[in-house]
Amino acid sequence: MSDSDQKDFLRGTWWFPLRRHVPGWGLPVRWQGWVVYAVYFTLLIGPAPILHGRFMAYFLGYAFLLTLGLLAVVAAKGEPLR
Repeated sequence: MSDSDQKDFLRGTWWFPLRRHVPGWGLPVRWQGWVVYAVYFTLLIGPAPILHGRFMAYFLGYAFLLTLGLLAVVAAKGEPLR
């Protein structure tokens, strides 16, 4: 972590810290990150009973796009990858 990244993290601007031993981000360290996870799981589970069954392909596409959105938020608000 560079000095500016260290200062940003200490000021609390990163919502998701880097994992130390494997690539990627860990669990949120700020409340905003937990809200992102709560919204993601709510949007994922909410329409599941409706889209499950004969609309499985739509549900899988919806889940894929929702996950891409989650990854975009985590990449934007998480600690930069090294």
